[in-house]
Amino acid sequence: MPTIAVDAMGGDFAPDAIVQGVAAVSLSTEIQCILVGNENRLQKLLEGVTYNPENIDIVNATEVIGMADDPKEAVRKRRDSSLLVATRLVESGRAAALVTAGNTGAAVLACAKHLPMIPGIRRVALASVYPRQVEYPGQDYLALILDVGATIRSDADELIQFAVMGSAYARRVSKVAAPRVGLLNMGREDNKGGEALVEAHRRLRSLQEVNFVGNLEGHELLSGRADVVVCEGLLGNVVLKLLEGLAEVVVELTAAAAQRSFRWRAGLAMLSSGVGRLRELTDYASYGGAPILGCQHVVIKAHGRSTALAIGNAVKVAAKAVRDQVPQEISAAVEKVG
Repeated sequence: MPTIAVDAMGGDFAPDAIVQGVAAVSLSTEIQCILVGNENRLQKLLEGVTYNPENIDIVNATEVIGMADDPKEAVRKRRDSSLLVATRLVESGRAAALVTAGNTGAAVLACAKHLPMIPGIRRVALASVYPRQVEYPGQDYLALILDVGATIRSDADELIQFAVMGSAYARRVSKVAAPRVGLLNMGREDNKGGEALVEAHRRLRSLQEVNFVGNLEGHELLSGRADVVVCEGLLGNVVLKLLEGLAEVVVELTAAAAQRSFRWRAGLAMLSSGVGRLRELTDYASYGGAPILGCQHVVIKAHGRSTALAIGNAVKVAAKAVRDQVPQEISAAVEKVG
């Protein structure tokens, strides 16, 4: 089983939730984890939970990069932060993958600084999964979208590389032989969206290695038309936050309506399984985390609000990505495209 370096001090509920999540994984799997952070504090937290000591090590780090810290300044000045120490464990080969729920910008910069890029890749991409409808039996109910924050603007070359990386990831992790790839745009027409999107559309159409289905409009994001959605980081981040917020609003509105009206309570009782399914699908804790793609090592970025359950699932996602040789699959795909 692979060894996973876990940034124990990153995230809104760190280090408590991180330690609890890793402790649970140590009991249910053979995954080896290295908790990185304040050694005394982490050891004390471990003593308060049940865990398998054979599956957990601790590496001390004296500094922390906060969620609100400036990423560039933090990465430059806090070399002994838990995030950077954990990243260097992967760089040195002591760990096969990194999991962090900490500062996203700092995580991207730490990877760029310490982890080698896959040959040919120009920029890393932060991916995420989200629930959607399915169009055929066996289709994954989770779609992959990238980039969602590692970049702001992207040119055609970078968008094409995002498509290749996302497609390779879906092949390995979702077990889809030919993932459908869509380019998020303001219309289906091939001349929409500006120079970069038009050029990316034209070239993806002729790329045999990518199962390109064309431009994808906003209202199609929740359909099963595309398994991988490609976009610039600014747009992807807005989309992701909108989907998260929309799901929370729907669940809250149904609960509020049930309190106000007997008829609503009766109706929602009949729809309770559906509402429960919506809550389950939109609970990021069940997904664990999403990859930062483009490095030669596996890096999983968990949600900043990750609970113990989310961290545990993020560690399992990281281990699965290592076992499925995701970086190698991406490297082979990029080399084939040229």
